[in-house]
Amino acid sequence: MSNGSTFPPHRRLRRALAVTLAVLVAACAAGWLLWRSSGDTGGAPPPGAQPAPSTSSSGGSGGKAGHGGTGGPHAEPDKGKEGDGSDGGKAGGSGTPRAGGSLKGKVVVIDPGHNPRNRDHGREIARQVDIGNARKECDTTGTSTDDGYAEAAFTLDLARRTRTLLQDRGAEVVFTQDGDRPYGPCVDERAATGNKAHADAVVSLHADGSGAGNRGFHVILPSRVTAGAADTSAIVAPSRELGERLAGRFVAVTGSAPSNYIGGGTGLDVRSDLGGLNLSKVPKVFLECGNMRDAKDAAQLTDAQWRQKAARGITEGITDFLTH
Repeated sequence: MSNGSTFPPHRRLRRALAVTLAVLVAACAAGWLLWRSSGDTGGAPPPGAQPAPSTSSSGGSGGKAGHGGTGGPHAEPDKGKEGDGSDGGKAGGSGTPRAGGSLKGKVVVIDPGHNPRNRDHGREIARQVDIGNARKECDTTGTSTDDGYAEAAFTLDLARRTRTLLQDRGAEVVFTQDGDRPYGPCVDERAATGNKAHADAVVSLHADGSGAGNRGFHVILPSRVTAGAADTSAIVAPSRELGERLAGRFVAVTGSAPSNYIGGGTGLDVRSDLGGLNLSKVPKVFLECGNMRDAKDAAQLTDAQWRQKAARGITEGITDFLTH
């Protein structure tokens, strides 16, 4: 054979068949390995398969402070000294807050403490009214900062800010007074307003008039009172929950600490001498937003930006209570 010789025809055919068969075997093997490596679905996810959504939640916020208590130079009938707050709870809500929840269908009564014109009607507001377990003055002038910023002006401004935020969430908001009365109303009428409205929550807004150095806010809760026209048995528990949630949100939004002189470090105080609470048939609390006679607290209370924060904290606390 020369170096350039060729195979006979029949041998060339057998060789071509062998090469073709080898190629087919190799291709099949490669395809099987590719199929196994991609899984039995051919490497594609089943129809409709999606990653599981992630979830998150956040809790309320609270705080502690001190203990004590005093009324102040213009102590109102529904303020002043009583109780040590020892049966209060921690400031702050429980459960998952729904601070942005809808309040559609809910009725909230906001009670701006006192009246800017009470000072011109001393005889009328001194009239005694029945609060169930005692008789007290119809109303008082309220306190003020050392610079003369009146509690009544503060509560009315804060109430109006809060009303706007609550209405934005769909709530029906009722005021006990809107600067549209010559004086008052008396504390028994303030309670009656919430009852007549069948309110889902009532918050009475105030600022304290204690001594300098006494700082912070506190929420006043109704004690169990069953005397005369007063029977708070049904509202003690829901009022406590309202107060706890309100305190928690107020801390979180304003950054203010609970009282260092009332409430024993809880930011909550339980009282039986307030007609606005004793005569209420619906969940109700008082919020003392700070001490007007302390320079540091007064600087906050007189600051419009801080009052807007306070309104938001109040709104969120009420929302937590009504949507939990």
